[in-house]
Amino acid sequence: MQLKDKVAIVTGAGVGIGVEYSKRLAAEGARVVCTDIQGDHAEATAREIVAAGGDAIGFKTDVTSKADTDAMANRTQDQYHRIDILVNNAALFTALPEGPFDELKEENWDRCMEVNLKGVWNCIRSVYPFMKKQRYGKIINISSVTWMMGRPYRLDYVTSKAGVVGLTHAIAPELGEYDINVNAVVLGLVQSDSAVKVYGAEHFQKFKERQVFKRSLTPQDACGAVVFFASDNAEMITGQSLVVDGGLVFH
Repeated sequence: MQLKDKVAIVTGAGVGIGVEYSKRLAAEGARVVCTDIQGDHAEATAREIVAAGGDAIGFKTDVTSKADTDAMANRTQDQYHRIDILVNNAALFTALPEGPFDELKEENWDRCMEVNLKGVWNCIRSVYPFMKKQRYGKIINISSVTWMMGRPYRLDYVTSKAGVVGLTHAIAPELGEYDINVNAVVLGLVQSDSAVKVYGAEHFQKFKERQVFKRSLTPQDACGAVVFFASDNAEMITGQSLVVDGGLVFH
C-alpha cells in the first residue's frame, strides 16, 4: 500500500471518475474524505469504501463557496487530525451546453469558471494552512487535453482546464517552500457512464482511432497517475502536468 494512513480529500467524489479516484486511494491505504455537490452521492461512495474494508466519510461540499471548502478542510482535520492529499476533481463538463463562442451565454461561462477554476483555488486555499503547518501535502489538480489540442464549441470548458494547468504552474513555487507538491493530471476522453450518455459510442470510437492505444480510456486508467502524484514516489516532482490520454497528444 503506497498511501497507508494518509488522509485524502477527493472533490467531485460522488459520480464518475471521482468515485474511482476515491476507491483507488482507499485501496492504497488512504483514509478518504469524499465530497460532492450532491452530498448523498458522496456518502454513497464513502459507504462503498467502508463496505470494502476501508476508512471513509462523505458529505456535501460546494467548491464554489470558500465557506464550504473551509468547512470541508476543518471537518477533515477534526476527523483525521491531518490532511495529506487533495484531489481537485470537481468540474462541469457534460452539463455544459456546446455552441459557437459568440453564442456562449455569459452566465454559463461564469458558472464554468466558478466550478472548474475558482473551485480548485478555493480548495487549495482551504487545505493550505493544515499542509503548511505539517510541512507535507500532495495536491493533484485534474485537467484535460482539450486545452492542448483545442476543441470547438467548448470555449468555456477548454479555457477553464487551461487555467487549471496555469494555476498548477503558478502556485507550485509558492507552496514548495513548505514541502507541498502541486501537480496536474491531464486526461484524454474518459469513457464514463455520463459521457457515453451525452456523446454516444461513435464519439469514443473516433477518439480511439486517433490514439496510439486503440481502446477508450476508462476511469480506472486515470487512477494510476493520481496515486503516483499522491505518493512519496513523486516527492521531488512539482509544478508538472502528466498527460494520460492513450497517446492522443504529444508535447
